Amino acid sequence: MVPDDIIAAAEDFADAAGAVIRPLFRSALLVEAKGDASPVTKADRDAESAIRALIATRFPDHGVIGEEHGEHHPDAEWVWVLDPIDGTRAFVTGRPLFGCLIGLLHRGVPVLGIIDQPVTGERWVGVAGRRTRFRAPMGGTPACRPCAAVGQAELSCTSPDMFDDTLRPGFERLRGAARRVTWGGDCYAYGLLAIGLVDIVVDATMKIWDWAALVPVIEGAGGRVTGWRGEALTAASDGRVLAVGDPALLADAVRLLTDR
Repeated sequence: MVPDDIIAAAEDFADAAGAVIRPLFRSALLVEAKGDASPVTKADRDAESAIRALIATRFPDHGVIGEEHGEHHPDAEWVWVLDPIDGTRAFVTGRPLFGCLIGLLHRGVPVLGIIDQPVTGERWVGVAGRRTRFRAPMGGTPACRPCAAVGQAELSCTSPDMFDDTLRPGFERLRGAARRVTWGGDCYAYGLLAIGLVDIVVDATMKIWDWAALVPVIEGAGGRVTGWRGEALTAASDGRVLAVGDPALLADAVRLLTDR
């Protein structure tokens, strides 16, 4: 069970990151190139620094894994996993299809996750053993919708470019079976799944900071998050992520992705 003071602190962390991110959205930013050629901005770095400073003050014995500033005691019992701006390309082009991801692992298992969209004011909070909470000015219910057949499913994917020659056939089988596919959204697409607007999300090349926060959010809304073979995600996972709103979709989605 995640203590209430940790849950409250996680929301404070999201507030602190949002205070850094909002003034820089749609501003003139100097975009650099990281080693993997993805864009990084002052907003990414400063938002993660703000969260890490609060963690160090409130939970000095906790570990941290962050996309921008690396690892600190990653073998601790409690480890925060941070992606300050998931969807940086959307951020730097002025599209509000990004989010701040704050995850918490307990002994390696994701037990708390926040997807925060600081511009639109939307926030998903997932905690193991509890129902996901959703806050949004425009409303919305934190619950995945029934969808028992892939042929009826709305499929979402961040980008077709993430699939190499070995992964593309599996994705194309799933894409061909689904009702339709939409592109983009990064973590925001997973948030839409958790409020019943998307049924399946499939991605590859996902690092632990890309998925750790998503697991409690989606599972607390009634869905499932696994690897492409239906296996639980761990720090050793291969980057392939499958999320379904209706657990009844999981077996067929796995079959299509893996050609079993």
